[in-house]
Amino acid sequence: MAEPAANFSRRDILRYAAASLTLLVTPVARGAAGTSPAPTLLAVRVWPASDYTRVTLEYNASQSQSLKFTHLLLKDPDRLVLDIEGVEFNSVLASLPGKILDNDPQIRLIRAGRFKPGVVRLVIELKGEVKPQVFSLKPVGEYSHRLVLDLYPAVPPDPLLALLEKHGGTDAPGRPERKPSQSAPPVVDRLVTVVIDPGHGGEDPGAIGHGGNYEKNVVLAIARRIKAKIDAEPNMRAVLTRDGDYFIPLGQRVAKARRVNADLFMSVHADAFVKPTARGSSVFVLSENGASSSAARWLANKENAADLIGGVNLGVKDPHLARTLFDLSQTATLNDSLKLGKAVLGEIGGINTLHSGRIEQASFAVLKAPDIPSILVETAFISNPEEEKRLADEAYQDKMADALMSGIRRYFAQNPPLAKSKVASAL
Repeated sequence: MAEPAANFSRRDILRYAAASLTLLVTPVARGAAGTSPAPTLLAVRVWPASDYTRVTLEYNASQSQSLKFTHLLLKDPDRLVLDIEGVEFNSVLASLPGKILDNDPQIRLIRAGRFKPGVVRLVIELKGEVKPQVFSLKPVGEYSHRLVLDLYPAVPPDPLLALLEKHGGTDAPGRPERKPSQSAPPVVDRLVTVVIDPGHGGEDPGAIGHGGNYEKNVVLAIARRIKAKIDAEPNMRAVLTRDGDYFIPLGQRVAKARRVNADLFMSVHADAFVKPTARGSSVFVLSENGASSSAARWLANKENAADLIGGVNLGVKDPHLARTLFDLSQTATLNDSLKLGKAVLGEIGGINTLHSGRIEQASFAVLKAPDIPSILVETAFISNPEEEKRLADEAYQDKMADALMSGIRRYFAQNPPLAKSKVASAL
């Protein structure tokens, strides 16, 4: 278990500050004869992003073993010191400093080595003030035990402010609403915000095709293409829940869409099944009253497990996120989601076989925004060798992005977005 930083005395702080300058890179001895061998570090990974940077230490351990660690934040310069007890300093840990990129938003460099017998120390020099979360994860999927360091900037990036700065900080993006005639449908002249959610990312690769293509990479490539097409429209702008290879918890994806006052939310995936013959595209919306099919229920359970694989700190409870994940009681929102799904399904059916010719429903956590029409698109089966090749092809990715864009246009043509406040429109 991690000890809170408040337990450190002034003497401890001085000792940490001095010791962080000189680290001895020598092996830690194994446990005494007759005892279980010390946990061994198997892999180290770094996932940099503007939202936060994650450092993951994967290690093997018996069920009776638990990794003991303490961490401390130091100032002038900003550093995070992490001491890990009972592990060996090996070549895996020695490779960690070389994994830090110059453009990492949070980390300047990492030093690693033996601090004293039986204790390995990491000193992370930071580019600014952070709010760290340090926690352990039990084995899941193909991962063994993991020790995770999430380094969140003290002042998190504001997606609304980023949009405002992009559009000049004026009321120009939110043009006045045109009053419709008695016979014409309502038309709202303002920027329409579409949130595109590339599934998985970082520690969570999603499905992996037989050819070695990762779902997280394929869907990010498609999402970026959709964003470019949306941003090229004069009255639309797009926001990606992630624009790099890092993990975003499902609830935070929903919260991000709500923070930017999204008009719709589209989560993009590439499905997998145990049989490589499964193929085709599908569109899903939320259901709180049971899945529309056993396949939809199976897929929702698999996608909802992303938080377990990607790794969420269960010790942190965000009341705002809890409020956003209540039951979808607004019938209008669900009806709009179904309309959006139908428009998109009609378009992607023109470029790929449809796995299901109807809109499927299940309890997807990422679709639980109570006030935003939301769909999840399974673009194809990456577990199907033929479809995997198409998903990895840039020309096909662009075709899929075009089809999804056409579905979005069709939806808004038939369902003009409601007027929002002046502030929301400008942002």
